[in-house]
Amino acid sequence: MTAATKPLPKIRRLPPNLINQIAAGEVIERPSSVVKELLENSIDAGASRVELTITGGGSELIRIADNGCGMTADQLPLAVTSHATSKLPDDDTLFHVSTLGFRGEAIASIGSVSHLLIRSRTAADDSGSEITVRGGVVEPPVPCGCPPGTVIEVRNLFFNTPVRHRFLKTAQTERGHIVEAFTRLALANPHVHFVLTNNDKQLYDLPSTERWSERIDAFFGAEISESLIPIRNDDAEIRIDGYVCDPAVSRGNSRMQYLFLNGRHIRDRALQHALGEAYRGMLMVGRHPICFLRMRMPAELIDVNVHPCKLEVRFTDSGRIYSRVLQSLRHQFLTTDLKQRAIPPTTGPQTSGVSQHSGTPTESTSGLPISAEQRQRQEVINWARTGQTGSSSGVPGFQPFPDRSSLAAGPLPSHHAAQPNSEPKGEPKGEPVLGATTGSNSETPTESAPWDQHEPTDVANATANSPSVSYLGFQVHNRYLVTQDDSGMVVIDQHALHERVLYERVCEKVLTEQSQLESQRLLVPEPVSLTPAERTAALEAKDTLAKVGLEIEEFGGETILVQSVPAMLHRTAPGDMLRTLLESLISAGKQPDAKDLLNHLLSTIACKAAVKAGDPLRPEEITSLLEQKDLYHETHHCPHGRPTSLFFSRDELDRMFGRLGPTGKK
Repeated sequence: MTAATKPLPKIRRLPPNLINQIAAGEVIERPSSVVKELLENSIDAGASRVELTITGGGSELIRIADNGCGMTADQLPLAVTSHATSKLPDDDTLFHVSTLGFRGEAIASIGSVSHLLIRSRTAADDSGSEITVRGGVVEPPVPCGCPPGTVIEVRNLFFNTPVRHRFLKTAQTERGHIVEAFTRLALANPHVHFVLTNNDKQLYDLPSTERWSERIDAFFGAEISESLIPIRNDDAEIRIDGYVCDPAVSRGNSRMQYLFLNGRHIRDRALQHALGEAYRGMLMVGRHPICFLRMRMPAELIDVNVHPCKLEVRFTDSGRIYSRVLQSLRHQFLTTDLKQRAIPPTTGPQTSGVSQHSGTPTESTSGLPISAEQRQRQEVINWARTGQTGSSSGVPGFQPFPDRSSLAAGPLPSHHAAQPNSEPKGEPKGEPVLGATTGSNSETPTESAPWDQHEPTDVANATANSPSVSYLGFQVHNRYLVTQDDSGMVVIDQHALHERVLYERVCEKVLTEQSQLESQRLLVPEPVSLTPAERTAALEAKDTLAKVGLEIEEFGGETILVQSVPAMLHRTAPGDMLRTLLESLISAGKQPDAKDLLNHLLSTIACKAAVKAGDPLRPEEITSLLEQKDLYHETHHCPHGRPTSLFFSRDELDRMFGRLGPTGKK
């Protein structure tokens, strides 16, 4: 059949129900979309109390009851009709929208893919009215008894669109998305009393409040609320207020950046970039700030009619908004003593309930206190050497690097175990804590490194494994080591190199000696408050987390109980450890392999335990670190990809100093 004889396709008008189902594909992506649209309607109706009830992750039941203005019997049929709304009284209102909803698509789209029931009554009426919609088929409204306000029940979502229903995740995952949508609207409207119930269990009861920080605390706990820095900037047109978190409290993703514009939660890459620029120089690479910012401006300056989900907006002068956000945060940071607001290092067992070891060091042999970070660093090093998480001898000081006799024999073998120290506990001979200031460079018998006690013959036996670089005698700015080899000069980043060495040693011990990390039970389980997405990811990966020594249980709401932690990290705050792993889980976008998760944990352990830029190192420590450089592969980069050293050949140095001419002759 040729094109000339092929019958022409006929253009036909689509039936209303099919139109609504097509629209539902854009507006109603999952149960959380239904919750968002209906909660926004309740807020637009002026409700001061909204109750949300869900069952089966929202696919079985979503029920929203409010005490808003309600609807009359003649308005109900219009409410379930496509493109019918009370929020645009005239055509020009579209260009200065002041309500959350305005398209008139949501309820009609919901009714086309579910069993929908609406009961509503105005304060002026003696009784209410009820209307039902089943898969787009609308029944006439009938009288009913109900209090003033509106109750909407959505059952069997996507019952007539099996393809969409098959794409739904587990009830627990869908519940997490619903709680996130609930969180955004409850944060944006602290003047409204919100209640959330899941499977007959109340998750949130949030009374109205004038203090926004109370609503933030209710969702995210004391860790966030106690680190909030208030932000306020107001001019004739644009007002910015809210909170940002102290740089000491951050996340590995941008999911806790809540931006609200005229009461609407929005996503805007430019504003997120401004936020990141404001924190530049105060956060580690890969960390993201936490913020809760509200912006108010005339509706004429923005366009919210960009996407059916209404998450994206456009500004008439985006550069001005960007500058205001950046300047507001920078000004506040300059006038705030961030050092005083920094969260002190956790003491581990005292807060997490881990059983303590009698040999836990609290002071260096120089008499100066040891920080929690230094204790954690030395415990990781000690664990990699001996397989024990506490001090093997009970003395207040660990070896920061292995002695030369073990280095001469190559990498630490999996069967290696340190010999117990036979000296009395009361006479410690360990060296000062790595990075602790001794107050003097002179060495005493009690502060000398353990390898200094070996005979010269022991050192001579190490010539076969002599390092490729040699220490030249100085450390630059307490962060770079200047060394040389046969062909030139090498500048080494002490943190990056030590991080790689520790990573290789810990990996060797864990991956060759045991299939999963040893765990240590907490005497008192540690409650950890998470975001809905984090909680969902944690429970779905519960078995995987257990393989790396982190056992968790559901506690209620968005709280998770940590039952045990990896023995090698028993002094690390369980909440920090759990969130570190959850960042890897969520960013992966799928169920990760236990080996990948273990690798992420081990690289994090090595990074936290390695010497930091700014830590002064003694000559013995530097020599030991340089000798370990040749014991492992890929020491040219740290586990996160940063180079550990920069090389300058003799020819390059000669050329830079003018000792080598263009022809290559001196």
